[in-house]
Amino acid sequence: MIHERGASMIEIIGVLAVAGLMSAAAIGMYNVIRNNQARKIASGELEQLVRNTKLLMEMRGDYAGVSVNYLVEAGALNNTNAPIGGDDWSVTATTDGGAFSINLTQLSEGECQYFTATPPKWAERILVNNVELTSQTNNCFSTSINQISFIVK
Repeated sequence: MIHERGASMIEIIGVLAVAGLMSAAAIGMYNVIRNNQARKIASGELEQLVRNTKLLMEMRGDYAGVSVNYLVEAGALNNTNAPIGGDDWSVTATTDGGAFSINLTQLSEGECQYFTATPPKWAERILVNNVELTSQTNNCFSTSINQISFIVK
């Protein structure tokens, strides 16, 4: 009786198929974890930005003149790069100077939904694509053109 050693071609293909599926699942999970971590980091950076801006500007009594460049020059921000989304972002004072807004642009649908699912406590109001966020509305687009404005007093 002859005993053959080794695996058949079908067994090898089966093992490779299972390994491929496991690799694809691992890469997908890695992307989800990486995106969630980037959003958490951005959220923390925004909260720090709010604290720094309040400390810097409240001594004057209003937020008139606040901008990304002003905050960088004053040391409240490390650089002009947006914490998340596109680099066309801004920090502006309201018309009366009693509050300021952090305006993020070019957010993906997932990033938009992240910030609208659990609104940050430091934001008094949130505008999503120029519509005020309520418990009934989300207003995030399915493309990467979402804009969010956090109004802070």
